[in-house]
Amino acid sequence: MPEQKSVDKKGGTMRLGAYRCTLIEGTKAYGIYGKKEIYERHRHRYEFNPDFRPILEEKGLIVSGVYKAKNLAEIIELPEDMHQWFVACQFHPEFKSKPFSPHPLFVSFVKAAYKRRKARTIQS
Repeated sequence: MPEQKSVDKKGGTMRLGAYRCTLIEGTKAYGIYGKKEIYERHRHRYEFNPDFRPILEEKGLIVSGVYKAKNLAEIIELPEDMHQWFVACQFHPEFKSKPFSPHPLFVSFVKAAYKRRKARTIQS
């Protein structure tokens, strides 16, 4: 990020903790969570470079979740005509996932993989 280019002492530059993410209605992410606002945990120094957002969106990328306070992309996805299930997130869903209460992104991914596997088995 531009504000970190001159930072050489990394101590306080990490984005750490829970941040609000606003989901865009009609996206896969919104469908997975079933609500407009979520809070997810972060532990990183890297961000999606907003300078590239218009170019990537022009090519089909969807920024489906945003941290509005700094206009940061939190979730990106590709439409189904480009990829059956492509969702990437800036946060760590594993921090909120438990064996009997898995994170919604994991549940959606496994369901999509199972559905695809089942469809391929039927076609064989």
